[in-house]
Amino acid sequence: MVKRLNVISVCGSGTVTSSMVAGKVRDFLDDHGIKAKTVEVNPGGVEDQLSSGSWDLIVHTSPLKGKYDLPTINAVGLLSGMGEEEFFDELLETSEKLVN
Repeated sequence: MVKRLNVISVCGSGTVTSSMVAGKVRDFLDDHGIKAKTVEVNPGGVEDQLSSGSWDLIVHTSPLKGKYDLPTINAVGLLSGMGEEEFFDELLETSEKLVN
């Protein structure tokens, strides 16, 4: 059975950075046997996504506007390269808990 996750990727504008992060998240999870569906939004778009779909996880490079009832992971390390390994460790650990 294929393991699946739905991930919201958040950056300041909801375009370039969140798309890059979403791509890295999809590739990384795919390498670990998890298929990720992603959507890219700005911080103001998170509520709309949560109300209109079934989401498992939020990864973000911009501060979020609120607290949410699902795991959130700060993805700034993907931009700077500092903390990238820690981001992927946390992503894998959180994702495996969600799909198992």
